[in-house]
Amino acid sequence: MFKRLQQKWKVNGWQLFLILCVFAITGSTTAWISKSITSWVGLTPQSPLLYRAGLRTLVLLFGYQVIILVVSIPFGQFNFFWNYEKKILRWLGKLTGIIKKDNPSNS
Repeated sequence: MFKRLQQKWKVNGWQLFLILCVFAITGSTTAWISKSITSWVGLTPQSPLLYRAGLRTLVLLFGYQVIILVVSIPFGQFNFFWNYEKKILRWLGKLTGIIKKDNPSNS
């Protein structure tokens, strides 16, 4: 599995280790931040699931994109993750274009 990732991403073993560290730290940090924000806003486990899930999803989706770039800097992997983010943004752009085309209210 690790060899396939190295080949797919065109990185050496050390870079792969650093990239996986960035993913791990970013995921943990984003989860902690989203939990903190929902608590700060006053949402508790007794709050409606839709509100809690919606807010956490927004934080996870948008916060993750920023945090991964910030975390990648000290690991020296900013260029890798910047290219990764550009792919995600292009994909989201295509997705929103598809949604707009399929929406009958746009006609």
